[in-house]
Order: sequence, then structure tokens, then C-alpha cells
Amino acid sequence: MLIRPLLGFGLLLLAGVSTAAEFSVRVVGRDGKPVADAVLYVESAAAKPVGVTAEIDQINKEFVPYVSVVPVGSKIRFPNRDNIRHHVYSFSDAKKFELKLYSGVPSEPVTFDKAGVVALGCNIHDWMLAYVLVVDTPWFARSNEQGLATLQLPPGPQQLQLWHPDLEQPLAAIAITVTDHAAPLTVTAALRPRASTEASY
Repeated sequence: MLIRPLLGFGLLLLAGVSTAAEFSVRVVGRDGKPVADAVLYVESAAAKPVGVTAEIDQINKEFVPYVSVVPVGSKIRFPNRDNIRHHVYSFSDAKKFELKLYSGVPSEPVTFDKAGVVALGCNIHDWMLAYVLVVDTPWFARSNEQGLATLQLPPGPQQLQLWHPDLEQPLAAIAITVTDHAAPLTVTAALRPRASTEASY
């Protein structure tokens, strides 16, 4: 999977914070199976994110990855690796944009300068769908196929947020205490069944 750095991992970029501790989270569904693509993050008025450069590919008429997470101010490129053209767009309040029919890599990346959820689509292939969560924090991570995510967090009490595009309903913030030897946390997320994205042409 052609995913560039920073799409699934949070960075501790707050100036003046010299220590950080790993905090591991395992996200499971109601059936106990691991949940991939869950975003875990901690917000703080003192935490100022630094934008990054990332990519979301189009491969076999699908966006890859399905879920991305980036800090405010990040730039994302949308390379088309298919042998057909795509028309990428979003009507989301956090970012409205349109990349009209194109092949290859657009000359300019798209800047995501507002926190929130951005839903992506293709005007030619209706089943293509992906999400970008833009966060106003440097402390975030995305769960892998095993449902595991590891954040680098400052020590002390924190409020952990969890987001996934298929959540049945938003989850309340989870109170955690970050220490050097904090036990891994397991969180259950109730998800809606995902609609089929099978290509029809």
C-alpha cells in the first residue's frame, strides 16, 4: 500500500516538551475483532501542530488509504496510478476542493487548513470514497489492521478522542493517565456495516 509518512502516525512536535511516553490503544468492534482506520488523538490548547506533506493514492479505482489523519496546515497530493482519469472532489465544510479529470500527479497539492472531517469522492466513479480527519494537534495515530495504535504523549492526565467514519454514534472522550509504563488500553467501537464499494465499470 503506497502510503506516505504521517498518514497513520502522530508526532510529538510541541516545542518545549522534552519528554513523551508511548501510549498504546487497541480498538475492537462489538464482536471483539480488531478495527482498522480508527483515529486516536489528544487535543490541548498548548499543543500546536505542524503541517506535513502526505499522499492519498488512487489505485484500482479506490482511494488508498481509506482513512487519513493529518494536522492542520498539511498538504496532500492525490496521485492517480490508474490508467484512466479520475475527478477528485470534496464538498465538506472543513475543505471544499475539486481536481478535475486528470492522470498522473496534479502539479499542486491540496492544503488542509481547517480542522474537521473531509469526505473524498470521485465524480466519475461513484463508489470511490475516503476520509481525511484534519486535527488541531500533533498527538494522533491511526489503528492498523490489528486494531493497534501507538501515540507519543506528554505524561499526565489526558482526554483521548476516537473517531472512525463508520461509528454508529460519536464516542465520549476517554480519560487516561499517561505514564512511562501505562498498560495498553482496549476500546470498543460500534461500527455500521460498510456499504459495498465494488466497481461497476
